[in-house]
Amino acid sequence: MLILSCPSKLRLLEGTLRRRLPNTLQVYGTVKTINRGNPTAQEVLVDSWPEFKVVLTRPRREVVSDDSDLYTNTYTVYYQDLGAYHAMLGSAGAVNWGQNFRILGNLYPKASGRAPQLDPTVRLSSLDVSHADLLNEMWQLGGNEKSRKYLASLIRHFPSVCLLDAAGHPVSWIASYPFGAMGPGYTLPQHRRRGYMGMLNNLLAKQLHALGYPSYGYVAMENDPMQRLATQQFPIFQPTFQMKFSPKGFCLFPENVGFVSKY
Repeated sequence: MLILSCPSKLRLLEGTLRRRLPNTLQVYGTVKTINRGNPTAQEVLVDSWPEFKVVLTRPRREVVSDDSDLYTNTYTVYYQDLGAYHAMLGSAGAVNWGQNFRILGNLYPKASGRAPQLDPTVRLSSLDVSHADLLNEMWQLGGNEKSRKYLASLIRHFPSVCLLDAAGHPVSWIASYPFGAMGPGYTLPQHRRRGYMGMLNNLLAKQLHALGYPSYGYVAMENDPMQRLATQQFPIFQPTFQMKFSPKGFCLFPENVGFVSKY
């Protein structure tokens, strides 16, 4: 196991991961973020270099002071060999088995025809940290102080777009994650069926493309409306997984479908 810290090697790794998209989506997004300032203090582990079978990203020790914080304690992984991946997880110091954490990775490796029906009182903007409480309330994985801080960090460091009403309150929004994915996104119920989310998805995808990121995100398996929207806007679907770990054990949640645009 090696911690890859040399800037030239990290840039080389970014290029290699880009050529292997979409299988490398989460790891590629994280490595790209590291190479552009590393605002969330991530680091990269490989099983060997320059040839590798596993790439694992994790938060640096100094930012994981709260062992119960699943939001900050997020790893991403890309592997070509399951045995090598298991060996990496078993390596001394690769992961902190004494804390709760999650690992994101891939299980394996069209434009909308409806124009948005904009309310004349809404205006386009980006999210502000003051909106974190609302996002935290509406996010399926939110509702607590750790998730509020995590969302505030996403707003502070990564691209986002939203629509504000006349009072300056968000009615529809989408942010982006440290590993390059779009989300979390939400439209308040009274503002739905106007094409807002499709428009915001396209705008954020363009921002991410301008920064050199692929455009991708997640849709819950049971979220049929968002899956229909994703099939209209994004040409590639990939099943993805999320593994949540705690000192008591782990669970695999293949509950999301990843959607990908051009990269």
